Amino acid sequence: MRRRDFLWALPGTALVARSALAEDWAGPVTTPGKKGVMLMNRIAPSVSELYIAGLDGSNERKLLADTRFEYNGVFAPGGGFIFTSERNGDGQSDIFRATADGKLVQPLVTGAPVDDAGVLSPDGRTLAFVSTRNGYRANIWLMDLKTGRTRQLTGINDVRGEDGKPDCYYRPAWSPDGKWIAFSSDRNTAWTGHDNGHGWEHTQELSIYVIGVDGKGFRKVATKPGYCLGSPKWSPDGRRIVFYEMTVEATWGARRPNYIGKTPSKIVSVDVASGERVEHQADNELKLQPQFLSNSEIGYLVKYGPNEGLAYTSDRPAVKQAMIRSPHWSDDGKSVIYEKVKFQPARPVWKPLYSWDKDWEYRETDVFPLMSKQGWIVYTDKQTGNASIMVMRPDGSQKRKVFDIEGRGLDPDLVKKGLAGAFQPAWSPDGEWISFGLGAWFFLRDKANAAVWRVRADGTGAEQLTDGKQHCGFPSYSGDGKEIVYRLWSDDEKGLRILNLETRQTRVLTQGYDNLPGWSPDGKSIVFTRKRAEDGNFDIYTISPDGSNLFRATTHGSSDGHAVWTADNRILWSGSQHGFRDEAALYDQTFQQYGQIYVMNRDGSGKRMLTDSKWEDSMPLYLPAKR
Repeated sequence: MRRRDFLWALPGTALVARSALAEDWAGPVTTPGKKGVMLMNRIAPSVSELYIAGLDGSNERKLLADTRFEYNGVFAPGGGFIFTSERNGDGQSDIFRATADGKLVQPLVTGAPVDDAGVLSPDGRTLAFVSTRNGYRANIWLMDLKTGRTRQLTGINDVRGEDGKPDCYYRPAWSPDGKWIAFSSDRNTAWTGHDNGHGWEHTQELSIYVIGVDGKGFRKVATKPGYCLGSPKWSPDGRRIVFYEMTVEATWGARRPNYIGKTPSKIVSVDVASGERVEHQADNELKLQPQFLSNSEIGYLVKYGPNEGLAYTSDRPAVKQAMIRSPHWSDDGKSVIYEKVKFQPARPVWKPLYSWDKDWEYRETDVFPLMSKQGWIVYTDKQTGNASIMVMRPDGSQKRKVFDIEGRGLDPDLVKKGLAGAFQPAWSPDGEWISFGLGAWFFLRDKANAAVWRVRADGTGAEQLTDGKQHCGFPSYSGDGKEIVYRLWSDDEKGLRILNLETRQTRVLTQGYDNLPGWSPDGKSIVFTRKRAEDGNFDIYTISPDGSNLFRATTHGSSDGHAVWTADNRILWSGSQHGFRDEAALYDQTFQQYGQIYVMNRDGSGKRMLTDSKWEDSMPLYLPAKR
């Protein structure tokens, strides 16, 4: 299917947030000719810059004279560098080439898809890279630099996995003779959550493959059931391929700094012809992205922990430095390129993002945004603040805090890690009240407290609505404002409950592993995420407020969740069926699976993808332009 046929051409009012129809709302500031703004949240580093240094870390300097947001830098045969940059838009990955002095930058591969991890052939004529350009899944592509022609190497013909299963291809590496490309792939593996399949966040199983540049000779050269093998690189003599190896479960902890020491990996190489295996490093550290510096020495990245930085299998001294990523050593053994990433300061609210729809501007927001009929946006300042409740006008003005979590008994360390705070604020229809959940979240729900609260829009009258004996949160108001639906979690019971604000009586709506409920604009349905008992899969469901008409709206084997309504009763959600855009262990501070934003009709028809970034995108809210 062609890309332009898959991205939905949004009608002028189809995706307006339900409360954006108030007559007293002037509309956000937008570029002339746009239908409006889509606010969304992106979990990704806010800073990423390329550096070059000696192998001992000496003479470190920025690689580019005009640095923006760059990553995955590699040396190019004949001089200069290849790298990925988002200089064409936050979230838009394109591939560029720079001269050796970093002053002249030339675009190589640009456009709406993710284009990343580019590396030139030894003769400098062909670029191998990862792209989502055909079907939104990460595949290996080749580009002839002289003609500009591209061709797909994986995900087609016999080099294609089973339908419905993971089927992506990552980190291409050229053999020294330029005839073969090695890469990692999760093809024909299972969609598996962390915590041995119980959790929402996906883990990743990878094997190492090779394929001829002509598309022939595709075969698996290294695999280990229950393990992730990634980032292959050839030895200078072309006889061996080196990679990192960790358990599938460890690919979740490898993205979380709080798992230091709990997700070890090994540096392993195999003989390409015989499959003979050698373990080069097998201590308790998280080791990634190895590369042969010679036939006998390997450099690699240590991620997290006291020894974070660059390390070597020889007696060469390590380079200890936090938050450097994706190292690439020069063939002459004198230099190394790497990126430095930061998450603070976070992307500011209202920052322009790359838009995959020409009719709408995409802009950054913090989490759980929702518009009132009176023209105010409420959200949780989880990334830009301390997870308190904020309100602002649709153009980002008149921002103020209406509920401060300070002094509410929350552990500051958990708040800092994004595990506690005031989550999912919801407006009452009259705009007088904001309801939210206050407490500790995610895996802490089994041993921590959370309750549903509400506060007046002016910040007064804060009131706890549930007793705190059971873990409750994620509320949403009914259309008449008389009831609130919320999620309950305890050892004895789970599911969705509806609280009548007049009688203070609660009734049971569901008794499943359900979360994130939201009342539809027409009041007829409640959307929510359910973990199915049958297969452990997370899907989007709707149900009538009286408990009838339970409907499963998504059926793919991957995880779907975080659903919200549009004004015309469509459903926006964060899904994962198109897979990781890169090896999972290489990401940082990413809770959820590799989410992209999708839209569908309430009956599950008309599913369309609205973002195509390398990062986790979610929390959409549409704001129409003033008419």
